Amino acid sequence: MPKRHAVVVGAGIGGLTAAIALHRRGWHVTVCERAPEPPTTGAGIGLAPNALRALETIDVDAAHAAGSAVPTTMGLRRSDGQWLTRTDIADMAARYGMPPIAVPRPALAAALAAALPPEALRYGTAVTAVDDAAGRPTIRTAAGPDLPADLVVAADGIHSPLRRAYFPAHPGLHYIGETAWRTIVDAPDLRIPAMSETWGRGERFGVTPLSDGRLYLYATAVVPAGTRSADHRAELRHRFGSWHDPIPALLDRVGRLAPADVLRNDLYDLAAPLPRMHHGRIAWLGDAAHAMAPNLGQGGCQAIEDAVVLAHLLPAGDSGDSSDSTPAALAAYTAARRDRTDAVRVRARRVGRLGALRNPLAVAARDLAVRATPARLALRGMDDLFNGFRLPG
Repeated sequence: MPKRHAVVVGAGIGGLTAAIALHRRGWHVTVCERAPEPPTTGAGIGLAPNALRALETIDVDAAHAAGSAVPTTMGLRRSDGQWLTRTDIADMAARYGMPPIAVPRPALAAALAAALPPEALRYGTAVTAVDDAAGRPTIRTAAGPDLPADLVVAADGIHSPLRRAYFPAHPGLHYIGETAWRTIVDAPDLRIPAMSETWGRGERFGVTPLSDGRLYLYATAVVPAGTRSADHRAELRHRFGSWHDPIPALLDRVGRLAPADVLRNDLYDLAAPLPRMHHGRIAWLGDAAHAMAPNLGQGGCQAIEDAVVLAHLLPAGDSGDSSDSTPAALAAYTAARRDRTDAVRVRARRVGRLGALRNPLAVAARDLAVRATPARLALRGMDDLFNGFRLPG
């Protein structure tokens, strides 16, 4: 009996993870990605213990694949440099069995792609439609020919055309009120060991040491959607140049980058949960299923969880079993993932509202509350995220 065939739409972190997990379950996998080639530039991605544990279940060692440098501490600061809260990474590792890591997104994507057969990856292949009306999906691409499949994994991102096509009544995306800048700089001379986020009045600046020794920088500001400046580097200097060290020195490094190396995107999340994370033989995952604000660093982590749980619930691709339990498996996938991912989406939005406060009195009260919370209690508050990954059954 031929192997079951899965077509994954999108070669982001979630899509590639799903492809690996299905490949290791015996499925024949095809990944269709509209970009002409794998990414070579981009920002960083944080992998919390829940995502690392999910990857371990499909024999992917992200730390080995993309580097294993780990910061010593993480915490929140004020714009004058005062720490509001700080946690030793060693304490996190002791509590959760492993520390979080941050890796360059292109390096992680390359490591995941390397775990797949080369013929599985089709770059420059935009999916134009999926016809699921006959009970067995047909994937139509701009490159042609059509691809028949037993399963379609919609990992086509925050603006998911497949989500819009199959859930036309859903309200879609919600602008959370902030724009974000992201980039990576090389600054070994600054010797920055801490992962930190600094909160001001309606503005934030984050510094994350990456596994390859570079630094992932991100910043946010409360602005109307669509606001743009002539030079992102100059705007970052204007907004954050007077903040505490080492932010000015890091902005000097940013100023030496090419303009295209500083990414800027308005931030959106899903306005409401999808009624379900599947339709027929199509399963949605990651941003396509539950786009969330980046405030908890869980967007990519939840996509990884989705991918691993989906493959775990599906029948083996090479079992030779003539019965087809795929529809029931997709219903089980929705049951296993919908509530968890929506709770994380809502929580990320609430955290973002705290970071986006601009009223001086509200900011002072927020900072006082954060500073008054013992680090051990703050860490305990992450238990449901970092210990929340489970394989159903």
